[in-house]
Amino acid sequence: MKRRFPTSFAERNRIVIAVIGLVALAATFFVTFNAEGLPVIGGGDKHQAYLAETAGLRAGDEVRVAGVKVGKVTDVDLEGNRVLVTFRVKGVKVGDESTAAVKIKTLLGKKYLAVDPRGTGELDDPIALDHTTTPYDVQAAFSDLSSTIGEIDTKQMETALQTMGEVLADTPESVRGTVQGLTRLSETISSRDDDLAKLFRATDGVTGTLAARNDEIGKLIDDGDLLLDELANRREAIRRMLKATKTLGTELAGVVADNQAQLRPALEKLDTVAAMLQRNQRHLNDAIAVLGPYYRMLSSAMGNGRWVDSYICGLFDAQSAPVLDNDVVRNCRPGGAR
Repeated sequence: MKRRFPTSFAERNRIVIAVIGLVALAATFFVTFNAEGLPVIGGGDKHQAYLAETAGLRAGDEVRVAGVKVGKVTDVDLEGNRVLVTFRVKGVKVGDESTAAVKIKTLLGKKYLAVDPRGTGELDDPIALDHTTTPYDVQAAFSDLSSTIGEIDTKQMETALQTMGEVLADTPESVRGTVQGLTRLSETISSRDDDLAKLFRATDGVTGTLAARNDEIGKLIDDGDLLLDELANRREAIRRMLKATKTLGTELAGVVADNQAQLRPALEKLDTVAAMLQRNQRHLNDAIAVLGPYYRMLSSAMGNGRWVDSYICGLFDAQSAPVLDNDVVRNCRPGGAR
């Protein structure tokens, strides 16, 4: 009976291997690009909430619980006359009685979704509309105000108030005074109509510029937060350095106190030497000034490159004398004369 060996990789069906490889590659790409949507390794549990309006909330904005970031908004869609917000949270259980609110993150209009987890049951359906709130948008209110006032026909309003004043001419004095005040107010507004129009146009321009630069200004504020954090870290490092310096000073003071008996005589002698050098500074300067020319003359007379040639008779005895050439006679006469 012959033993059957497993088929080698080269002998296998290449089409099957190619199909398996493509499927594995496609699965890898799918997991890579949809990692946040996966249950275990993704961005957290998926939930939804209904809002009366977006209030400036966009996909990518933060989701916070008690002021702490726990996720982000993934999608904002219009569903009929309400808005459906899809978001993900991680590490927080959102119960069936939870509430959500759109709140202002920065003064320039950046928003975030604040979630208040409540209830013990599972949140299967979106958070109901009566459990969500949206903020009052000051920027939008000013824009609507400027548009509304810009549409007022001041001439017609002035005519209407004047007509009302004529109709109420026979009314009591208090009523006539009120109407006359309204008439003067209308005349004032009418006379300043062009100025008010320019003012509101400028307001619209400023609002539009701020809205267009919202991302840049928001990034600038975020960078400012990073700068403040770095300054706080540097302040802590400086505080530790000062504390270490204080400790070092205390240790040095202790060392000096412990060795004061030994250091005092040495310091007194050093002070004496310094005082003596100070008193003889003029003599030292004179000596250095005289030694300069003397050594220049000595170098000119005896110098040989970087060396000084000299002859000292009897410096060495016979045992310790250096070895000389065979034709050199050792004597005490310069030049080796006999």
